[in-house]
Amino acid sequence: MANQVFSQQFENGLTLLAEPMDWLESAAFTLLIPAGADRDPKQFAGLSNFVCEMAQRGCGSRSSRQFIEDLELLGVDSSGSVSNAFTSYGGSMPAEKLRDALTIYADVARRPHLNDDQFEDAQQVCIQEVRSHDDDLAHKVMTELRRRRYADPYSRVSYGNIEAIERITLTDVQDHFRTFHQPQGAILSVAGKIDWKSLRDHVAELFADWTGTNAPIEETPAQSETYAHIQHESSQTHLGVTYASVPYSNDDYFQSHGAVGVLSGGMSSRLFTEVREKRGLCYSVYASCETVRDRGAVVSYAGTTTERAQETLDVLVEELLRLREGVREEELQRLKARIKSQLIMAQESSNARSSQIAWDWYHLNRVRTLDELSSIIDALTCQSINQYLVDHPPRDFRVVTLGAAKLEIPRGIS
Repeated sequence: MANQVFSQQFENGLTLLAEPMDWLESAAFTLLIPAGADRDPKQFAGLSNFVCEMAQRGCGSRSSRQFIEDLELLGVDSSGSVSNAFTSYGGSMPAEKLRDALTIYADVARRPHLNDDQFEDAQQVCIQEVRSHDDDLAHKVMTELRRRRYADPYSRVSYGNIEAIERITLTDVQDHFRTFHQPQGAILSVAGKIDWKSLRDHVAELFADWTGTNAPIEETPAQSETYAHIQHESSQTHLGVTYASVPYSNDDYFQSHGAVGVLSGGMSSRLFTEVREKRGLCYSVYASCETVRDRGAVVSYAGTTTERAQETLDVLVEELLRLREGVREEELQRLKARIKSQLIMAQESSNARSSQIAWDWYHLNRVRTLDELSSIIDALTCQSINQYLVDHPPRDFRVVTLGAAKLEIPRGIS
């Protein structure tokens, strides 16, 4: 496994991270710019996403079409997206093409055209994205669940809403870009077959004279009600349940991850076995650990029929609460095998590794090597996880349902 991660902090606030993976012939980069949905003015929800779409429609000396063609000629598998905290650009490619790809994305990050001739097309793309999410009822219920778990703006979705997108003007796009697409807090992570010194010097040429700083974020408390129902006439009901947990930066995060991994993550997991297989209550069920900024939660979902919705919710909550009884050795061993498999596959993917080291730096201000992650997983025991569950039992629940009828809140969480 790779054991060394290089880092360079530039004076403008940009952090460069790099992990050589010399056994690969590929390289990948992830560029995180702190211009996510948490920066959107409330009246312009989705503005960061709009800016991201526009930035990829011509930059530097390249037209929109030339930008796409140049990436294709380099063999770059590229992406651009917006999360709550970041606008993110990334790509994977043959290692010898990394230098040219970074040159192109320096123009995306710093010198997009943001011209009027691309505005209407970009706006329609953003509107279609909103509609696709609105049609996804499972996504809709989980979005509302997160609004009730996290404070605003950390619960915002990147795509906004149609009314806000239709209000956005080209001036709004240009002003937002100038204000928030800045190097302070930005992270550029690279993994694969790379030479550190050459990479560092090239990134300095591209980004060291980038200037600007970001404004602080104001926080509004989340709603405190335990239960919310979204009325929707349908034969299906979607259930979302969340409880408070520790964030990724907490020393106990992997204890929580171990407990939730027993719940969900394989065909022998508790939720799959108890809720779906034994009782046939639902067609989909899962739980996962989640981190937003400096706070964490466990989120769970089940999709079922209207007739079986109440029973599904009762059993889902019962399994979440049953975690307090602890995990068993055979469950932990299956979980470890699954995670170790994921770590092995990460060794074969420069793209996955570049994303992970950026994530680590954002949350920890350092990078965990694959060896360190492997050691953390090896150190998990039933005793350590069960002690964590004693100290941090599932608590502070929020429940959101979407369907034809309200449900009763199960005992033990109201």
